[in-house]
Amino acid sequence: MLDLNKTTLLISAGRPDQFPSGGVPQIVFSGRSNVGKSSLINTLLNRKSLARVSGSPGKTVTVNFYGIDGKLIFADLPGYGFAKRSYERKEGFSTLTDSYLTKCRDIALVLQLIDVKVGVTEDDRMMLAWLSHSGIPFCVVATKADKLNKTELTNSVARLCSDPDIGAAPVIPFSSLKGTGKDDVWHQINKFIQ
Repeated sequence: MLDLNKTTLLISAGRPDQFPSGGVPQIVFSGRSNVGKSSLINTLLNRKSLARVSGSPGKTVTVNFYGIDGKLIFADLPGYGFAKRSYERKEGFSTLTDSYLTKCRDIALVLQLIDVKVGVTEDDRMMLAWLSHSGIPFCVVATKADKLNKTELTNSVARLCSDPDIGAAPVIPFSSLKGTGKDDVWHQINKFIQ
């Protein structure tokens, strides 16, 4: 069992040489800016503000690593697809993300976050294609599930489940507001860190 009280921000890495290594499994949080990565991390860890929820999307340009009980690391990637950042900064941050995803040997699972209201964006498709090609296990967390009524949510999740770029990956509707999907996400994480 993990002691979630023993959770700390290990490092906000702006360069590849700062990435932690050493055999501890890492769960990666990936998604476009403002999709709810910080909210998901805080909900999973029963915290209010361990991961900072940014008021302005696209602000995070580091990979933030959270250590949990010395047995697990959450890696929060910079959000992608936010237009206001300069081209050079976009290139720099995609290089950082790319470097992490291609060089880290400790990735156990990628949680690919998709806004259930918005659906799969072109940037999401690029990431999903990369994940499928890389062979890294992933599951889709459909965030902001509380923003839709029951019928809309059912239809949106069905669309995600039948999307060819998602394939057979599990799709979990999630709401940080209501805590919906929290146990299902932990179930997926536990499957890959045993």
